[in-house]
Amino acid sequence: MTPMIDVVFQLIIFFVTTIELEKAAIDESIRLAMAPHGAPVEQKDPREVVIDVDNSGRISVARNYMNEAFLRNQLRKVVAEHGQTTPVVIRGDIKTKHEDIRKVMDACSFAGLWKVKFSAVQDPAKPR
Repeated sequence: MTPMIDVVFQLIIFFVTTIELEKAAIDESIRLAMAPHGAPVEQKDPREVVIDVDNSGRISVARNYMNEAFLRNQLRKVVAEHGQTTPVVIRGDIKTKHEDIRKVMDACSFAGLWKVKFSAVQDPAKPR
């Protein structure tokens, strides 16, 4: 019985740790646009790359800010490791200019990534 309890505690620690790491990678200061009729994400691809663009146009991945050239290089590495079907999610602030979002889209296109999605919320009261 003791080994089974040890395994359960290890699983609990693993899941708590991974959830905290995923939360830390998301920039909560970005206010997403409303899409009340959009379909919710059913299943998340583990290869998914989430790119944040704040209201001043700064680009970040997992809260690491970068310029457009560095993003292009990083996306090329992603394609080399995981292929062109790697999904990309762009989380743009509601006040972000289209030209700043377009820079991220161009970087994805330059790297050969074509599965690009935009993140939005259905209900503003629910967490992002």
